[in-house]
Amino acid sequence: MKLGIVGLPNVGKSTLFNAITNAGAQSANFPFCTIDPNVGVVAVPDSRLDALQEMYTEGTKVPPIVPAVIEFVDIAGLVKGASKGEGLGNKFLGNIRECDAIVHVVRCFENDDIIHVEGSIDPLRDIETIDLELIFSDMEMVERRIARVTKDLKGDRSLQKELDFLKRLYALLEEGKPARALDCDEDEVAMMGQMALLTSKPIIYAANLSEDDFAGGEPTGNPHYQKVAALAAEQGAEVLPICAQMEADIVDMDAEEKMLFLSELGLTNSGLDRLIQKSYHLLGLISFLTAGEKEVRAWTIHRGWKAPKAAGRIHTDFERGFIRAQVIAYDDLMACGSLANARGKGLVRTEGKEYVMQDGDVVEFLFNV
Repeated sequence: MKLGIVGLPNVGKSTLFNAITNAGAQSANFPFCTIDPNVGVVAVPDSRLDALQEMYTEGTKVPPIVPAVIEFVDIAGLVKGASKGEGLGNKFLGNIRECDAIVHVVRCFENDDIIHVEGSIDPLRDIETIDLELIFSDMEMVERRIARVTKDLKGDRSLQKELDFLKRLYALLEEGKPARALDCDEDEVAMMGQMALLTSKPIIYAANLSEDDFAGGEPTGNPHYQKVAALAAEQGAEVLPICAQMEADIVDMDAEEKMLFLSELGLTNSGLDRLIQKSYHLLGLISFLTAGEKEVRAWTIHRGWKAPKAAGRIHTDFERGFIRAQVIAYDDLMACGSLANARGKGLVRTEGKEYVMQDGDVVEFLFNV
């Protein structure tokens, strides 16, 4: 999974990126301090892997853990006219075209010491500014595609459906609406997917709050956050209240100290954990697990995938030669204490090609090529 982080300058974008990736991206109180895109890869926290590792440890032989990972891409702060080259220009938007979703960091805190490019705090105005730049960038791409398909149509009339779709899409963007708002059939969804449009991607609004407002985890008293939350609900997007500065402060704490600090705020997990949970929910992702003496590993798939397709995440041969899957729910395995005990109680199931994978399935695939 790859998430692109966008926002205006000085909203806490790079501070948040630093905190969740511990990658040390430059962060300062002036626009465009992030010039090149920063990329950080982080492991998806999953306590189930630790428990499985303990189960499969024999003496000094400890199987390594291989967690699922998320790649974060942090680009320079966008401003009005970015799609036309203002600020650092449109080329940086290209760095997030291949992302699965966009994390839009929105400033919801007042602080006279940290300048705002517009001179005041207004999250809905800021969101609209970024949205329009993404829309303008997409319009440019769709316009080029229309010109190419129109030219090719003279020799291939089968392209008429695509041209009609592109014109409908362009008209929607012209109205200032994102591509994801367009009603599409299955073929049109595939066409849109080929273009990697910025406004077709799911959105998580990361509402960046002050430490005082964030205390307790749900900032009901912050009117800026309430506006962002209402907009997210209207759009079917996710909203994540977060304090980027606090995340930066706890990044170097050890696990016990960090949990104590979070519990004092009424939280059970960090901003990174909550961002990952929101991302998985938004994108419809789950994890299945494989475990043994050689390795304990999490594999990310889309909810609804059947066993053969999930097997293909491990290796294409597993999907091509799929025979069956030996499956047990993680909770059942833990309750039994070992796979042998689980087999003895009949909890290890044999599943075929039509089995729909569930989050936390511990699986062994059988295949033959």
